[in-house]
Amino acid sequence: MFVEFQKRLPPHLQERFLQLESPFAIQAYLDSMPYIAEERDRSPLHVMLDQQCHCLDGGFLAALALWRLGFRPLLIDLTPDPGMDDDHVLALYQIEGRWGAIAKSNYINLGFREPVYKNLRELVMTYFEHYCSIHKTKTLRGYTRPLDASRYAHLNWAWDETGANQLYRIFYRRKPIPLITPSMAARLSPVTERAYAAETLYTDLSWSFGNRPEH
Repeated sequence: MFVEFQKRLPPHLQERFLQLESPFAIQAYLDSMPYIAEERDRSPLHVMLDQQCHCLDGGFLAALALWRLGFRPLLIDLTPDPGMDDDHVLALYQIEGRWGAIAKSNYINLGFREPVYKNLRELVMTYFEHYCSIHKTKTLRGYTRPLDASRYAHLNWAWDETGANQLYRIFYRRKPIPLITPSMAARLSPVTERAYAAETLYTDLSWSFGNRPEH
């Protein structure tokens, strides 16, 4: 998988991929690219070639880079209140039995997590207060069980965009585990102006759910 993937990169990007020697380095690489939430879902190869990504294709590039380092390429989807926000993809890694995450996001606090969390729910809940819509509401409602992308190597998803999109459809069919009850959701406080200003620092709001042209 990695040999074929790297062969398809130009030399300077081969070198850049090999420089991704830690989860934090992978996160820094994702952060160096602009967040573009267009309809196209790129393969990891095309993310690197085009130097742009959103949470889905950026997440799968992160999973591929983690796989090269010896981690399993695991991904979960954070799911919002339906119709109120985008979902959000996390590439997972585990060190000494504790979970961490890498993610590409338009929002400053929805990215990297250190591997200090005992279980996935504990990790996911660190995103709860930061997961807000342009209407200043807290929208996170669930998360999926991990998908192991190594099981789908036959799709050549690392470089083939058709195969990658097959895998992405499989990924999105996974049923979410609820985080809160409907009564809890009804009691949620709005996001304050001050908190919203902090959450959207460096955010390009034109790519946010509800502001993009398709919305």
